[in-house]
Amino acid sequence: MSPWHRPMLVETFNTLRDFVRLHEIASVLVRFGFGEAVHRLGIHRVLEKAGKSLSWKYAEEQAQLSLPARMRHALEEMGPSFIKLGQILSTRVDLLPPEWIEELSHLQRRVPPLPFESLRWQLERDLGAPVDKVFAEFDVRPIAAASIAQVHRARLLTGEEVVVKIRRPGITKTIDADLRLMAKLAKLIEFEFPELDYLRPSEIVHQFGLSIHRELNFINECRNTDRLAANFRTDPRIVIPRVHWQYVRERVCVMDYIEGIDAMDLDAVRAADLDQRTLARVGADAMLKMILLDGFFHADPHHGNLLYLPNNRIAFLDFGMVGRLPELRRHQLVDLLSAIVGRDAQTAADVLLDWAATVNVDPDLLVADMDNLIDDYHGATLRQLSLTQMLTDLTQLMRQHRLALPPDLTLLFRALITLDGIGKQNDPDFDIFAQAAPFIEKSLKERYDPEKIARNAWRNTLHALDMVAGLPTELRRVSRAVQKGALKLNIDLARLDHLGWQVERALGWLSLGLVASALIIASAIVMTVQGGPTLWGLPAFGLLGYVGASAMATWLLVAIWRGTRGKH
Repeated sequence: MSPWHRPMLVETFNTLRDFVRLHEIASVLVRFGFGEAVHRLGIHRVLEKAGKSLSWKYAEEQAQLSLPARMRHALEEMGPSFIKLGQILSTRVDLLPPEWIEELSHLQRRVPPLPFESLRWQLERDLGAPVDKVFAEFDVRPIAAASIAQVHRARLLTGEEVVVKIRRPGITKTIDADLRLMAKLAKLIEFEFPELDYLRPSEIVHQFGLSIHRELNFINECRNTDRLAANFRTDPRIVIPRVHWQYVRERVCVMDYIEGIDAMDLDAVRAADLDQRTLARVGADAMLKMILLDGFFHADPHHGNLLYLPNNRIAFLDFGMVGRLPELRRHQLVDLLSAIVGRDAQTAADVLLDWAATVNVDPDLLVADMDNLIDDYHGATLRQLSLTQMLTDLTQLMRQHRLALPPDLTLLFRALITLDGIGKQNDPDFDIFAQAAPFIEKSLKERYDPEKIARNAWRNTLHALDMVAGLPTELRRVSRAVQKGALKLNIDLARLDHLGWQVERALGWLSLGLVASALIIASAIVMTVQGGPTLWGLPAFGLLGYVGASAMATWLLVAIWRGTRGKH
């Protein structure tokens, strides 16, 4: 470590609270065999300057564990924030190899519960009344306990059986302190381990902070619950607990108690005479609807968040972590699947590049590797494909090219793999692609609905007009930047000819779009002028102008569509 970097480290960790917590984290890392990382980051020097020393003893009993297993145990010992971070990392199938994903997926979700008396004061303060004035019965023994909250069963004065989720006191301050520390450590990792830049440590910590703060506020979870309940209000097979909003606070969540069979207890499922194949299909239908049609899905559909009910119904629980999938993402997902089945490596690679939004990759090599990957699926029908294997192969290819998925898609991939696993557990012949076919078909129909295409075309026309109107302002800004020497251009000379062709084609499309727009405006003006020749009672020149503009717009849409399909 360079001498100038050491004072920066000391300045970075400039509070006593940070030093104490840093010492705890470094001690855990050393004990689990990560002393080299601690040394390379220079953390030991920071602690020494603060008057703290580290024991460099590596626990021998940990030597028998694999590297991912040691990291899992270390995260568990470092506390709730790091457990949650590990759980988030277990969704990053695009960044971490399968053995790491598998190990981090086992991070403990249950922790020792707190005595209810240590929660009572906070609960009564939030509810504004003593517990016995709000609930007819309240079981002080928790039915579940996790790093952020614990859950108690109760009965309201009106008779409804409910569950009360209570946030652990002081957890927000602990998590905020850990987030500050994580952000600082992420910057150090980026500085000291440049080979790990593709993991984007600072970005991961930032996204984790956003996610955990949303999860800490139970009002968000209750809103998610209501939204999913509304999406399934016409499907009697899916049960979403009802939220009792009069008792909901930032630190308290009250919902209906649902009695059901744990999805892991297959013996109880069979004893209740439930049809496991039907359960597999009901669960798949629900998740596919959330993903492909609603664009709002349960991001953590593991067994602990599912209950099986009589008549082969399924109840979904715990909506603290949800995924949002914009329409564009849903379209890209369908395009990727179609490209893999249709052996269109170029389109599949383009989708990955759109997802990763990076230029630090060789597109030709990516297309070649994609072609090799989809060669394994040559001639296969959707029914013969394994979703889990396909996503595993795809994410392995992305890791090779250092392509990272955006957060919404990492949650999606994780949810799909979990869904496929649960489906096959209930039905070894479960075919998620066959189950998804109707949803994909419906998604495509909505995508190419003529009215929707017309609305999008009109909206794009308005955007183009706005862009033209703002062009003088943008040109002035560019001119100022040139005069000040602040304009920077990054040009790939090897692709300059291709870039020129793309610019020429785009300018041609833009020119045609402007002419069509001007023709529409001129025709609208002509239509308001009285006199002159008419057709069908309308001004002839205005009508012909509209026809001409429509023909131009149609030709332009076809040209853009063909150019998009055959780009590169």
